[in-house]
Amino acid sequence: MTTQPTAADLAADIKRVFAAQQEHQWEVKASSAETRKAKLTKLKDVIGARTDDIIAAVREDTRKPEGEIRVTEVLNILGNIQRNIESLDDWMKPTEVGSSSNPDDKAEIVYEARGVCLILGPWNFPLGLTFGPLAAAVAAGNVCMVKLTDLCPATAKIAKAIVEEVFDENEAAVFEGDVSVAEALLDLPFNHIFFTGSTKVGKIVMTAAAKNLASVTLELGGKSPVIVDEGADVAAIGAALAGAKQFNGGQACICPDYVFVKESQKDALVEAFASNVETNLYEQGEIKHEAIAQVVNETNFKRVKGLFDDAVAKGATVAVGGTFEEDTLTVHPTMLTDVTPQMTILQEEIFAPLLPVMTYDDIDQAIGYIEARDKPLALYVFSPNDETVEKVLQRTSSGGVTVNGVFSHYLENNLPFGGVNASGTGSYHGYFGFKAFSHERAVYRHTAEA
Repeated sequence: MTTQPTAADLAADIKRVFAAQQEHQWEVKASSAETRKAKLTKLKDVIGARTDDIIAAVREDTRKPEGEIRVTEVLNILGNIQRNIESLDDWMKPTEVGSSSNPDDKAEIVYEARGVCLILGPWNFPLGLTFGPLAAAVAAGNVCMVKLTDLCPATAKIAKAIVEEVFDENEAAVFEGDVSVAEALLDLPFNHIFFTGSTKVGKIVMTAAAKNLASVTLELGGKSPVIVDEGADVAAIGAALAGAKQFNGGQACICPDYVFVKESQKDALVEAFASNVETNLYEQGEIKHEAIAQVVNETNFKRVKGLFDDAVAKGATVAVGGTFEEDTLTVHPTMLTDVTPQMTILQEEIFAPLLPVMTYDDIDQAIGYIEARDKPLALYVFSPNDETVEKVLQRTSSGGVTVNGVFSHYLENNLPFGGVNASGTGSYHGYFGFKAFSHERAVYRHTAEA
């Protein structure tokens, strides 16, 4: 007979591993590029070998389509790790800046590990958005404690098994459990905390970090707007938005959250969205459940249904969709028109396949609306006019921008990915992930006298 560990047992184990990592961090900090690359290579190999287990676990937790899981939870991680391996020698080289006071002296920036790091992952991409930061942390020479969300227990179990196969616990360790485990971790004096999740929880994480003056990377969310300029290809935009809202059931931090379009283009946008949803997801009038992820749990399903009901009660028109299947936690992709700022759906991040549409007479109205609200994680502008695009860029702020498309600024690993203010702080991906987990140490070397 096996017994579950008590809260006291878990807390003691967390403190034990933390103490071991604190002691071991200096050896890992001093490790060579070759040593770090060997660890990353082993991580990559184990993930590749456990692909079927990963897909089964994530599918059990989320009912995502297998193709989406393979891309976001396996291939994306493997590609991320490989980029770290291929680039690490260059990233670790000190950056010489030269001396402004004595040309015979040497001034340089040395990238050193932050130390003992905590990585807290989200539920929408539970492995991809946890192992991506883990790979960056390992590349930068850190030791890590990792906590996946308790909403994805099967994925957390496979993540723990993978990490235990690759690392000694004094270098990396995964902890399973509910929010009390996360709270116990946040009580510890980490050097750096990397959190992906909601703005609400991000504030809790930042408060905990402040107690120990830990540095933080917060990848949050917000209401990412779409501006459709007059003259843009509405048919193509409708297809792009339908695909974006289908992807992971709209449960992505950079998913388009609301749309501004000219009144004269609204009907065409609705038609394009509807026809692409029909083509992508329906067969003989029935939705293919295996083609779209469920809403993660009953609590979030009821939250999303509440946003929809509030909007309809306040005058929104259901232009597309509007079907909610509580027994399967399925929300059919839905487009709402005639929405107003007073509706809750325009005040809270949706995180589901609902898309509110507002119209404007002049693009300054759309820009002014965005200016007056929290800075979003992503902004999308569709326009054939470069001057209009530049105006939107100059007059708004967001973590990132994709022009005439969706998600591309996230997918481009030569760009930093992160938020600003309410949508996050810090950035990562590629070299920027290495920097997120590194301290840029200033080193000045005087010329030694003979």
